[in-house]
Amino acid sequence: MAYELELIKQSQQIFYFLLQHHALSEEKEPTLFKRYIEQEELQQLLTYQADAANCTIERYGSVIYLIPALQNDFLGYSKKQLKTKLCKSNGTDKDYYLSQFVVITLLVAFYDGQGSSSKSRNFIRVGELLNLIAQRLAEGARREEEQETSTVDDILAFSDMQEAFEALRSEEGSRARTTKEGFLYTILSFLDEQGLILYVDKEEMIYTTEKLDRFMDYNLLNKNNFNRVLQVLGVQEDE
Repeated sequence: MAYELELIKQSQQIFYFLLQHHALSEEKEPTLFKRYIEQEELQQLLTYQADAANCTIERYGSVIYLIPALQNDFLGYSKKQLKTKLCKSNGTDKDYYLSQFVVITLLVAFYDGQGSSSKSRNFIRVGELLNLIAQRLAEGARREEEQETSTVDDILAFSDMQEAFEALRSEEGSRARTTKEGFLYTILSFLDEQGLILYVDKEEMIYTTEKLDRFMDYNLLNKNNFNRVLQVLGVQEDE
């Protein structure tokens, strides 16, 4: 299919904007947003450009996002980069998977996948999150000991993550990644930098952002995905 030159220019303008800002909202950029939603051919062109850059373009309500694929180390983060950012200097794979488990636990604490919005609470305290992490790890490790056959829980090695978590000492107010408090502080600060949460350090409070709320409602928490996350964590759907 041949595209008009003006349409190609418009698609390049929008794609470059997304590369710069990662999001395009109707409120801040009404002209670009209107062009995107009203022109199917423009959307198709942008899909081609995103595919070439190993990304997807998703519209969640009044905001359009550029989302890197899992293996996109240029626009996203590789496992090695995340391990460096989130874990202690000699961090192992156990530490890395523990950091990802912390993020999953945080998401499940905020979003229950029910009703018109998946969000079930407005904030969580850091101490409560630490307790939830320890509780989920203990429950998962216990199930591993009790089960003789492979199940969905094998996706996460709870005993390994629990070992990594317990190897971190506890020190209130610490920012060292070798402590439970410092490890969590590093992860929360990273999520805050990404615009996914609002982390109020002095008050030890965590809030989600509109960006994360949209992403969870429109993408992650379809019923199948949500149930699978609950299965892995060993959480009952009606909790």
